[in-house]
Amino acid sequence: MVDERPDAGPDAGLRGRDLIGLGGLLAGCVILGTVLGLVVDNAADSSPVGVLIGIGLGILAGAVAFVVKVRAALQG
Repeated sequence: MVDERPDAGPDAGLRGRDLIGLGGLLAGCVILGTVLGLVVDNAADSSPVGVLIGIGLGILAGAVAFVVKVRAALQG
């Protein structure tokens, strides 16, 4: 069976649009974590603890998602 996708073949991998998507994913995770931290801080009056935890969790989530997406792109 022949794979007729234009991105299949020996040069299949990460391209420009994939890298832009990865950058957006990382930025989105950090921004979402920051916003959720702000919401927690406003509700609990615990500034800046919520923001710092939110940023840390956003970075962690972005890193995990980044690794998963890159592995999937390089394997398939």
